[in-house]
Amino acid sequence: MSSLRVGGPGPAPARRQALAQALNAVSYEIMPFRGTEDAVLAHVPRTIPLTVTTTEAKGLAATVDLAQRLAGHGYSVAPHLAARQVRDKRQLADLVAQLREAGIDGIFVIGGDVTQPAGGFPDALSLLEVLDADGHHFRRIGIGGYPEGHGSISQDLIDRAIELKARYATHVVTQLCFDAGTTAAWARRVKERGVDLPIHVGLPGAVSRQKLIRISAGLGLGQSARFLRKQQSMLWRFFLPGGYSPDRLVEWLAPRVSAPEGTLRGFHLFTFNELEKTEAWRRRMLTRAGQQP
Repeated sequence: MSSLRVGGPGPAPARRQALAQALNAVSYEIMPFRGTEDAVLAHVPRTIPLTVTTTEAKGLAATVDLAQRLAGHGYSVAPHLAARQVRDKRQLADLVAQLREAGIDGIFVIGGDVTQPAGGFPDALSLLEVLDADGHHFRRIGIGGYPEGHGSISQDLIDRAIELKARYATHVVTQLCFDAGTTAAWARRVKERGVDLPIHVGLPGAVSRQKLIRISAGLGLGQSARFLRKQQSMLWRFFLPGGYSPDRLVEWLAPRVSAPEGTLRGFHLFTFNELEKTEAWRRRMLTRAGQQP
């Protein structure tokens, strides 16, 4: 078998082992669209944890409903709770109760891109504080990280926010970043600021440019425009000749995932519902790493 093109420190066997470990510690992010449930059942092993996004067009109900159905099929699933879409404490309590009844013990808390908050939760921190004060059953609570910053929030505010949110969370999932060095440097900086939560690196899966266009069009006009603004670097890479492949990023970062001195602990693949291609890619990479999928 040929050696990996890109790696990190250490000999090729060690890099292959690191790659296999990282690819067995992935999670997939999916979107609550028509056909998503069937695609998950057809292509995603139940050993892979899932998160379900919340879109402005479909709201929280579609996210929670899909999460409940997938949990019923035996998947470990964490719905996104977009704070700016939650009306009040009563609705939050209802959501928590629904998830508890479905046996769902994980959530991913974001602020959300809705321009006007539906109620009293302007950001993720405010929702996390109420969850903590009122009590909950969740064993896994994810929050977002921004290796390349945020288009509308200063870096100082982002850094302070993750420090405040970390006390309520169990792990961090980064937004998309195509520069492995930037991601690694950001993880070190966050740890130096006292946030030592496990970090799961967010990467696009094996997504075609056609699927990206369809997904962005299906988000709804306002959310689609914000998505395109935030993901300009991703769009640029997708429209290069040959498109995008996650191989190089994964190979470079794999030796740093689970390194004792760091906090990188796995990959979170934004599938954009391209589940068959993403899972086929993961299996090919496992084969390259010397492991039978």
